[in-house]
Parts: sequence; structure tokens; C-alpha cells
Amino acid sequence: MLCRERLQRMLEEAGVSYQVMTHPVAYTAQEVAAHLHVSGYQVAKVVMAKVDDRLVMLVLPAPHRVDLERLRKELGATSARLAHEEEFADVFPDCEVGAMPPFGHLYGIPVYVDRSLTRDPEIVFNAGTHRETIRIRYEDYDRLVQPQVLDFSTGP
Repeated sequence: MLCRERLQRMLEEAGVSYQVMTHPVAYTAQEVAAHLHVSGYQVAKVVMAKVDDRLVMLVLPAPHRVDLERLRKELGATSARLAHEEEFADVFPDCEVGAMPPFGHLYGIPVYVDRSLTRDPEIVFNAGTHRETIRIRYEDYDRLVQPQVLDFSTGP
């Protein structure tokens, strides 16, 4: 089953209203925002990290960057670094590498959302490919994923 199909099934079973959008191939969250003509602050970018050798999913607005020192402190960890592609590519077998949706719980990965992403009523995220995205209300995302909300990013 494709990632998008898996997401759609989950959203429909949960009674969540959503919109699937297609766009030209985009490899960065900012490119997605530009193609869809939406604010980059609505686009939920997924960044994979290793915190004390544990793989975690970080979700933040497209224009923001992960502050690894803040993340480490927020989690009370000894170390925090960005994960290498080969460390997580196999974890998401139904997704193109780098196009994972912010639903780490579907893959057994803890999810941490930067507080700045919670400010918009809707979010847009990759649906497993570099050509498809889904838009849902942030409150629905929060209810489904139940991520831990932290302050770990810096804005532009």
C-alpha cells in the first residue's frame, strides 16, 4: 500500500476532513509551499534526528531550522544530531526518501512538534512522495499523532 493510501485510510477512519494536492516535484518544504501558493509556516517539514542514539521525528514549519542544542536540552538528552539518510530510509518503506509524512507513530517513531507549527489552524505535509501533499487541520493532526510539543527550532 502506498503511503498516501495508508494516510487517507487513517484520516477517513478518524473522520478527519482532508485535501490531497498534487504539484510538480519538490524536494524541500519551501518548494512545496511555493508550488502550492501557501505560507511556508503552514508546511510541516519532517526532519529525522538521533537523540541519544534513538531515532526521532521532528516536525517544524518549512522556514525554520532545527536547533540541535535546544532539542538536546528540551529532551534532557546527552546528544542530538541529524540522522543520516541511510539510518532511516528503511523505516519508511512505503515513502520516497525525504517525503515522509509527519506521522512517525505509524512507523514506531516518536514525534516531536515545534511549538511554532501549532499556531496555524491548518498544516500541509508530504504524503510519501515529492509530488503529493495533504492538508488537514492542526487540531486533527494533534489528536491523531499526540506529538510532544517542544521549542527546538529557530526561525529565518
